[in-house]
Amino acid sequence: SPEVVNHVRYEPSGVAALITPWNAPLMLTTWKVGPALAAGNTLVVKPPEGAPLTCSLMADIAHAAGLPPGVLNVVQGIGEEAGDALVKHPDVDRISFTGSTDTAQLIGQAAARSITPLAAELGGKSPFVVCADADLDAAAQTVAAQYNNAGQVCLAGTRVLVEQSIEAAFLDKVRGATSRMVVGDPRSKDTRVGPLITKEHFDRVAGFVERAKADGATALWGGGGAGNVGSLYYQPTLFTGVKTSQEIAQREVFGPVLTWQTFSSDDEVIALANSTKYGLAATLFSRDEARATRIASQVVAGTVWVNCFFVRDLAAPFGGSRNSGIGREGGSWSFDFYCDIKNVSIRKGSFGL
Repeated sequence: SPEVVNHVRYEPSGVAALITPWNAPLMLTTWKVGPALAAGNTLVVKPPEGAPLTCSLMADIAHAAGLPPGVLNVVQGIGEEAGDALVKHPDVDRISFTGSTDTAQLIGQAAARSITPLAAELGGKSPFVVCADADLDAAAQTVAAQYNNAGQVCLAGTRVLVEQSIEAAFLDKVRGATSRMVVGDPRSKDTRVGPLITKEHFDRVAGFVERAKADGATALWGGGGAGNVGSLYYQPTLFTGVKTSQEIAQREVFGPVLTWQTFSSDDEVIALANSTKYGLAATLFSRDEARATRIASQVVAGTVWVNCFFVRDLAAPFGGSRNSGIGREGGSWSFDFYCDIKNVSIRKGSFGL
């Protein structure tokens, strides 16, 4: 500016508390640990109690690699105890959380007491839009892939929205692709759908399915446990006859359960896509670039995949809108969060320059 030179400094915020979920514990932890360390902070990681070991292994590797003691710390424990103590600690300067919207509300209340900045990547009920001009084979394979990890993926496109003119043909392709999704032991290379994480979670998924049936939705396939494989395995399930207002179309199931609805115009599918309280991700298949761009620009989502799915560039922003999150991480957006940004304003000529 005319009288001063402004220097913008990105300085470490201090101690970052990182709380990660059980469905992809190592991957999602590295998405936080890498940028938080790069910003110059020290970290306290609280791994998920249901899947704690890979985070401890990561800390062991970091120690063996020469990371100074006290820089990367892992604290094991259940959320209600270890996690609660961590987010309420007065010496924590940043909180990054991935998990459920309900838990984020509790963390947000704790963070507010000490005005601690919070980034939260939360649940989703993402639309999977298939236009009549799409590559239907590729789209069907990708719809079937939403059953991967037994549907325990917050980014999954669980609401399949299909252009009405191709419904019958596309349904046949999805049925064929789904039939190849082998339910079984995840240690087998042929398995595509493994178990749900706990009996409690199995019962939660089953509850959603039974209530959907009672509400009048039809399970076109699946609709129950895969007891021949094991007590925690659930069949890939697809519901038709679903109304937008029904629970199965509104709340995150976090299991291998998809819903199927049709649309006849872009305006209709945009309204359907935006009809939930979530806004984490969306998937769209179309060969028409202008149409895909128009729909993608109007869908409320932190990430929109066009003719692909679950592709993440770590330099790109990542997070959700509405009840799917607060803030963004990734690339320069991570430094905006994990740093205190300081402006140093120096009057020109102050030092004889």
